[in-house]
Amino acid sequence: MPPTSRPLRKLGFLTIGLFDEADPRRGHESTLEIIELGERLGFDSAWVRHRHLQYGISSPVAVLAAASQRTSRIELGTAVIPLGWENPLRLAEDLATVDVLSGGRLNPGVSVGPPMHYDRVKEALYAETADAEDFGYERARRLLDFVRGKPATDFSGVEGFEVFSDRVQPHSPGLGSRMWYGGGSLRSARWAGEHGMNLLTSSVVKAEGPDDGTDAGPDFAEIQLSHIRAFRAHHPEGDNARVSQGLVVIPTDSATPAQRAKYEAYAAKRTPRTTAPQGPARLLFAPDLVGTSAEIAERLHAHAAFREVDEVAFALPFTFEHEDYVQILTDLATRLGPALGRQSPAA
Repeated sequence: MPPTSRPLRKLGFLTIGLFDEADPRRGHESTLEIIELGERLGFDSAWVRHRHLQYGISSPVAVLAAASQRTSRIELGTAVIPLGWENPLRLAEDLATVDVLSGGRLNPGVSVGPPMHYDRVKEALYAETADAEDFGYERARRLLDFVRGKPATDFSGVEGFEVFSDRVQPHSPGLGSRMWYGGGSLRSARWAGEHGMNLLTSSVVKAEGPDDGTDAGPDFAEIQLSHIRAFRAHHPEGDNARVSQGLVVIPTDSATPAQRAKYEAYAAKRTPRTTAPQGPARLLFAPDLVGTSAEIAERLHAHAAFREVDEVAFALPFTFEHEDYVQILTDLATRLGPALGRQSPAA
C-alpha cells in the first residue's frame, strides 16, 4: 500500500438535501438532523449542495444559518454556490451574516459559469440584463473583494439619523480566508490559487487535452492530481494551500444485507460513465467507492490525488433514505476515519 504523504486532518461530508415537494419541511429537517449527527460523531465539516428549480436545497446559506443555531463546533460549507444565480454584493452580506451567527464556522464554496439551462431561465432571472451578464471569474473576484472588506461604494458616514459603511456589513474578518472554489479544470485550479482561495475537488474533472493513446484512456486520479499541484503552484501559501477532495464513498461495515445490495446497485448503475470522458466538455467521473472501511482505505491510499490532500468531504449518494445516511456517516466517522489515520477531535 503506497504511503499517504499527508495524514488525514479534516473529515467532512457532503449532502444534497433532497425533499418531497408535498412535504419540503421534512426533507430540510432531515438535512439539519444529519448535520447535527455529524457534529455528534466528530466530523470536522458538513457541506450542502445547491440546486435551483429542483427538489434539493435551493438556499444553502439559509439552511446553514439554521444549522449554525443547532450546532456549536462543526464547520459548515457550501459545495458549491453557482455564482451565475447570485448578486455578489448581496451574497457577501448573507455569507458574512451567517459566519457571524455561526461563530466563524462558515466555509463558502462557489463556482462560475452560466446558470444551467440559461436560455430557459434567463427571462425569469435577469429579465433586463440577460445578454449583458458576465458569468466568468470576474463575478467570483467581486464576491471575494466584498467578503474581504474592500469598499463597495465611495460613500460612508452619517446622513440624518442613519450611519452608512463603504464596505459590506457585517464584516467577518476571517471569512475571506475560508472561501473555496469548486473547480474541475486546470484553468479553475490556477485561478483559485492566484486569488488565494481554497480548492474543492470532487468526483468530476475535465479530461483536458488529447487522450494519451493507451487503451486505458485518461486517468481520473492523475488528472485531479495535476489540478491540485497547479493550484498550489499558483497559491501564495504553496504546498500549504488547502485542498479538500469530495469522492462518493459508501462504507458498508455496519450496513444490513439489504443496504449493501442497494449501495452496490447504485454504484454499478453509475459505473459506465466512469470509463470514458462524457459529452462535449469531456467530463470524467470517478467511480463510487463501496465496501468495508478497510477496502475503501486501501483504494484511497492508492489514489494519487488523495495522497496529496489532508482534508476530505465525502459525498453522500443522492437518493438514499435517512437511515442509510445515519449508517454511512457512522461508519465514516468510526471506521473509515481511523483507517485513514485520522485522530478523533478529542485526541
